[in-house]
Amino acid sequence: MVKRTYKFRLYPSKQQITSLNEILETCRNIYNKQLENKIIWYEDKGQILSYQDLNSMLLDLRVLHPKMRKVHSQTLQDINNRITKAFDNFFRRIIQGEKAGFPRFKGKNRYDSITYPQSGFKFTSQKRLKISKIGEVSIKLHRAIKGTIKTMNIQKTSSGKWFACFSCDDVPVHRNTPPYKAIGLDVGLESFLTDSNGIKVDNPRWLRQSEDLLKIRCRQHSKKKKDSANREKSRLRLAKLYETISNQRSDFLHKLSLSISKSYSFIAVEKLQIKNMVKNHHLAKSINDVSWNKFVQFLTYKAENAGGKVCFVPAKNTSVKCSNCGNMISKSLSMRTHKCSCGFVVHRDHNSALNILCSSPEIPKELRESTPVEMEALSCKGQLPSPKQEAIALNL
Repeated sequence: MVKRTYKFRLYPSKQQITSLNEILETCRNIYNKQLENKIIWYEDKGQILSYQDLNSMLLDLRVLHPKMRKVHSQTLQDINNRITKAFDNFFRRIIQGEKAGFPRFKGKNRYDSITYPQSGFKFTSQKRLKISKIGEVSIKLHRAIKGTIKTMNIQKTSSGKWFACFSCDDVPVHRNTPPYKAIGLDVGLESFLTDSNGIKVDNPRWLRQSEDLLKIRCRQHSKKKKDSANREKSRLRLAKLYETISNQRSDFLHKLSLSISKSYSFIAVEKLQIKNMVKNHHLAKSINDVSWNKFVQFLTYKAENAGGKVCFVPAKNTSVKCSNCGNMISKSLSMRTHKCSCGFVVHRDHNSALNILCSSPEIPKELRESTPVEMEALSCKGQLPSPKQEAIALNL
């Protein structure tokens, strides 16, 4: 039994869209008011308002804001829950020495979801979802919901689409044990990943493919008069393009992670410090485009559902260590071929993948053993470009 979230597309009518937008705007105002109350009470009286204290203030706010009556009571309580969690995370980051990030007020179009924690919704048919204060909304149930529904979250995307997300407990999982095989994965920018078998997966570069069109759309949007109808139309066109890029990326990552999780029972992945890597402004856009972190998240839960396991290996020295003899050979980023004095010559990423596989303590010893591939065999297949070609390819 596991926890799982199911996401479905909603198709509200024009009147229901108006009601949903009014509820979002009301919730945004209440969020800002409750956040203001929490700050003022601490500055003036030195008292930190708890979740229960904020809930008790809702009764007084109902008198000042009659529109609150159009919002479900538990949805209003969830606003206070979000504020409480925001401050809990703020203090946690201070304790851990991270960048604190004080909770901020929500500006226009910055509050895009509402939550029904326990009640306020029910299915009337396979195509209709009844939501409190809104009515029956058309929903596309493309798969059956399993487990016990605990909460429902209604989300609005920047392109104007509406989705319902159902968080479920006790979801049954039927695991099909993958083959008893292990693999090491080295992610990169030249190729999206290279595995310990020497197989490469090309980097699709979804953002780069649409970059020219993005520039045009952004240029057109910047010329529109603020608060005009044309500017809103331009914003929607731009948002839909960004949404398309995001959907292309997610589709690619889902399919790739599913294929790997079904083929291997033990998967070794290097543990990357992506926050530190994006500080390199020359590569930050490309690193964000490949979405390594999202890929690892998808791979982890898919492997767990399939009965496999993902092991994380420190990334230190995986590129410089020879997987055949253990010698340390320093390389610049433009050197894409690993050449060792022991005679072992392979692509740099293939060598890293072998090191990742062999360095994982959780993978059985018999599965870590890999036979080095000779350079001649790779060269005959055209898998090893010259170092100059590799350096040009890395000029992202």
